[in-house]
Amino acid sequence: MKNSRRDVIKKFVMAPFLLSFPNLWGTTAATVYRSKSNAQRLQYSVNAYSFNDEFRSGEMNLFDMMEFAADIGLNAVDLTAYYFSSYPNLPQKPEIFALKKRALELGLNISWTGIRNNFVTADKEARNQDIKMIKDWLDVSSDIGSSILRIFTGRNQPKGYTNAQVKTWLIDAFKECAQYGSEVGVIAALQNHNEFLFTADEVIDIIERVDSEWFGLILDISGLRTTSDPYAEAEKLAPYANYWFIKEHVYYNQVKTPTDMQKMAAIIKRHDFRGYVSFESLSDGNPKTIIKDMLAEFKKEYDKG
Repeated sequence: MKNSRRDVIKKFVMAPFLLSFPNLWGTTAATVYRSKSNAQRLQYSVNAYSFNDEFRSGEMNLFDMMEFAADIGLNAVDLTAYYFSSYPNLPQKPEIFALKKRALELGLNISWTGIRNNFVTADKEARNQDIKMIKDWLDVSSDIGSSILRIFTGRNQPKGYTNAQVKTWLIDAFKECAQYGSEVGVIAALQNHNEFLFTADEVIDIIERVDSEWFGLILDISGLRTTSDPYAEAEKLAPYANYWFIKEHVYYNQVKTPTDMQKMAAIIKRHDFRGYVSFESLSDGNPKTIIKDMLAEFKKEYDKG
């Protein structure tokens, strides 16, 4: 892909408008296009994994998380598969629709669902089973109104196989998932998660080789751990991002450092991103307080003139 998908979509959407007004071409057309593309519109979400301990202990459930998100002014929630009451079985329609209805009552979107898969295995049958699981959860995502499903590469590299061989497994699996996503209206999106693909260039290579509008990227700033400058890596990935994850920490060559919200806000603004930025807490402490503080700090930086 020479251009990012977002650039292509913008040009496609603007073309009929500009063609219908010939006098807008030239400098006027450029001005109109810039004013449209610069009308940034971020939405904010929270990822369910922030409350992993609370979910596991029974202190919270997905409905409680939605109440919290609405209370602090978020626009959406990320509902990870592990926390549905039926997991590891698929949720039944009553649970899906109850969550969907409660989100409506609270003025929230359910923007994201996510599962854990492993395509980095030589066991083809295991890979096929995970493709089936992803297709099932693409169906769930469609039913619940989510626009994107998070998927992974998988951990480790099987002995006796090269990176190039493993990447062909990834690409074949991702293509099949993306094709099914196109049929149910949900993007299958890779989260760079410090697993097998560690650099921006590796992630971009996979995205471009899958080459589907229904395969995307959930850009996880905390997943870029093998670089001396995670923000520079994020800058490379930004044109491909369908969704952003911001966590409390980034990593400089595996060394954990507090996230610089000023830098994060600047990258997202610079790339005219107009979608969801989700916050996730992985630290000890009260996750509600941490998420609330992260949101406030990011918004303060992003809303600066």
